[in-house]
Order: sequence, then C-alpha cells, then structure tokens
Amino acid sequence: MQRFREGFTRLPPMRSSAKSGTSTAARRELAREAGYVLAGDCAHTVSTFSFAPVLDLDYGASSVIGDRAFHADPHAVFQLGQAVMLGMKDAGMAACGKHFPGHGFVRADSHVAIPVDERTLADIAITDLVPFRLMIEAGLAAVMPAHVIYPLVDEQPAGSRTSGCKAAAPATGFRRHEFSATTVHGTASVAGGIVERVQASLAAAAIWPWSANRPDLADEVLASLKVDWPAPPAHGWPACTPPTPADPVQLRESARYVNALHHIAGLGQDSADLNLQVDPTDYCARS
Repeated sequence: MQRFREGFTRLPPMRSSAKSGTSTAARRELAREAGYVLAGDCAHTVSTFSFAPVLDLDYGASSVIGDRAFHADPHAVFQLGQAVMLGMKDAGMAACGKHFPGHGFVRADSHVAIPVDERTLADIAITDLVPFRLMIEAGLAAVMPAHVIYPLVDEQPAGSRTSGCKAAAPATGFRRHEFSATTVHGTASVAGGIVERVQASLAAAAIWPWSANRPDLADEVLASLKVDWPAPPAHGWPACTPPTPADPVQLRESARYVNALHHIAGLGQDSADLNLQVDPTDYCARS
C-alpha cells in the first residue's frame, strides 16, 4: 500500500514483481528499481528511512497483507525483498522488514481485529521466519513486529512483553532496531491504554515504540510513562542511519531513475489502486 501519493510515482504492488520479467534475475532487477524509485521519490522530503519491504509470505488468505506480499516461497520473498532493500540503499535509504515473525498466514486485519496464528514456533521458523533471517544476515536495519497472537509461543501479541516476536528473535539473530506501532492495531488493545502499550513494547525490547496515526497521544505517554532507561551499550545502539542521500534533483534527473520509471511503468497499476492507505506504517520516515 502506498501512503505518499501526490507528487510521487505510483508504485506497483510488490506481488507484481514476482510475476514480471522473464527470469529470476529480471524480477530481482525490477524489484531493485522499484526500491530505488521509492527512495528517490522520498529524497526531496529529506526522508532516509521507510517501513518497507513487507516480508510476509503470500498464503492468499490475509485480508490486509494481500498483494503487498511478494510470494508464497520464503526464498523468493528474500530474493525480492533484498533487491528492494538494495535499491533503497542505492538512493540513501534504510529499510525495515515487516511484519515479524510473519502476518501472512492469518486472515484477520490486525488494525481492527485480533488475529490468532495457531502454528508452533517450529512451523513458523521453517516458513515465515526464513526471509527475515536471510534479510537480517544481508544487513536489514530494522524490523516491525506483527500485531498477531501466537498462542503456542506466547499469549501476548508479538511486540508485547516477551511474545512470539522476542521468542523468535534467537532463530534470526536479530540485534538491530525494532519498531513497534503501539496504537494503530486492534491487537495492541489487549495491553491496555497507550501508556500500557508503550510499556509492553519496551518490555519486549522494542527500541522505537511509536504511534503512527495518533500523534496526539505522545503528550500522554511523555507525561505518564515511568521508565528507568538503561545506559546504552558500550558499543552504542546498532547503526540505523543510512548513507547521506544523493542530491534529490540530481537523483531524479539521473538516467537510472528515468530508466527505472520506464521499467515499472504500468506494472500492476490496476491492483495498486485497491485498498490504498490501509496500513499507517507504509510511509517514508524523516531522519
């Protein structure tokens, strides 16, 4: 789904990347160019971070993931997700994979309902966790947890308390940044009000709990949250800042950007017009 629309290139849904091109290499190149255009379009807003790509598997069941998923095969998801990440990096933008440890299997929309995934951690580890593990090994800067309950792992949603997200972390070796959308999801309500939700996110080691669609609640959190902040690790927090972006005018006038626009023009546009603005976390973040 695409949040920034006016003045931005209408990007095709990620699923179309897996269905286009004559070879795996061609599909990866198309995905990389889509990532480059995404970052290039955001460069003039001084945006150096985006909550993309979606790394959920396409089970054909989720009402909210839909065509944001690349593919049903976890290795294909990794190949295309890595290509998007590299395209973003080429234009000076860092990536955030979501929705860890996997949202594609459940049908319910976590923005308005409480999805429950009844699979075991072992089942999730050999399917949904694969692209996350491979992307982390490839240098993914951050993850955003799924607001899904995995009762055979933990009774709380991933991103809350110890939850499935934290339980799955050893399987991926993730030691970078976790962003937790604390108020935009219906599932988060099980943790209580906004202050309780932020506390739950912090308890689950989310370095960046945040409120995507209710910035007005930030004052309540700042006034009421009582946190004994630990000292930063001796080596500092893992780096999240990408390289300095290229000059936005030069970038958008470059031959690569123009060629990338040509390559993705018209790809999956019918699908891209559907269900826009479903997820408030699909946007570029200012550095």
